[in-house]
Order: sequence, then C-alpha cells, then structure tokens
Amino acid sequence: MANLFTRLKDSITSDLHEALDQKEQKNPIAMLNQYLRESEKETEKVRKLVERQYRLKDEFGREYQKAQDIADKRKHQAEVAEKAGEETMHAFAVKEQEEYEARAERLKASRLDAIEQLETLERKYEEMKHRLKDMHLKRMELMGRENIARAHNRMNQVIEDTADKPYSRFSEMDRYIEDLEYKVNSAYYRNTFDSKIAQLEKDMKNTEDVTVQ
Repeated sequence: MANLFTRLKDSITSDLHEALDQKEQKNPIAMLNQYLRESEKETEKVRKLVERQYRLKDEFGREYQKAQDIADKRKHQAEVAEKAGEETMHAFAVKEQEEYEARAERLKASRLDAIEQLETLERKYEEMKHRLKDMHLKRMELMGRENIARAHNRMNQVIEDTADKPYSRFSEMDRYIEDLEYKVNSAYYRNTFDSKIAQLEKDMKNTEDVTVQ
C-alpha cells in the first residue's frame, strides 16, 4: 500500500515543466494531454481504493457487532448454566464467550485501523484531485499561450509576406501600364502620321498659291 501511494504521489506531483522540456517531443500540448490522461487513470485507481476501504470498514463493523452480540449471548448463557449447576454447559459458554470477545476485540482494532487508513486515503485522494485540477488549469493556460503564439506567428508571416511583394507587384503593374500607354500612343502616332503629312502638304500648297497670286 505504501509503495503504491509513493508511486502515485511521485507520478502526480512530478514537475510538469520537466515533461514540457523534453526536446524529443514535437508537440508539448499533445504530450501534456497524454500525461493528464495517465494522471486521471491513477486518480481513478485511488478512488476505487477509497471505495474499497469504505466497504472494508463497514464489513469490519458488521463482523465486530456480530462477534460482540454472540459474546454477550454466551456470557448470559454461562450465567444461566452456572445457576443451573450445568458445569459442562457453563464451561462451553465461557469458552465461547472468551473466543468471541477476543474476536470482537480484534475486529474492533481492525476497524479502527481501517478508519485511520481511510482517512489517509481520503486525504491523499483529495490532494490528487486538487493536483489534477491544477494541471488541467495549467493546460488551459498553456493552450491559450500556444494559441496566441500561433496567431502571432501567422500574422507575422502574413505581414512579412506582404511587406514587399505588394509594392513590387504595384511596380510591375505600373511599368506594365506605362508600356501599354506607350504602345497605344505609338500606334496612334503612326496611324495619324500620314494624315498629318498630307495636311502639311495641303497647307503648304495653299500657302504657295496665295503667294503666287
């Protein structure tokens, strides 16, 4: 019993940070969940031991009462046999009385031990439940911190990815538009060049005609 509780105590009260610092574990939260599941199993084992101890205490109590009742009964019978002068019956009743009284004393002592052990079990069980609850709260805190860390990491990635790329893309788009505008303007200039030359020739001819007149 002592070895069992020593092992359970060491398992439940071992430093949580030692488990989290194991470098070979890629996911500390998953490892922590496994650790908590194992702790819950150990706590459940203690709960069953507490229930068993309750049953033992009650059983000792019932057996003690039975032995004491029979001892009282044999004591009365011994008195009756003595008064009646029945030595054999008196001797048998006295012997039975002594045996049942001894059994009752032993059962009484066992019941007291069971009660004391039960109190120890209950105290340790409560400590384990509190420890387990603290670990669940610690897991929630760690999960919250992990969630925030993941969120910040993703936001930082988005910020880093968009720090230069959009501007470079804007620059590319700007150059593309400038090239497109140049091509449009060049095409327009080429398309209107002939008509402009023809208009110049016409204007020049009109000017020459006016001069000749």
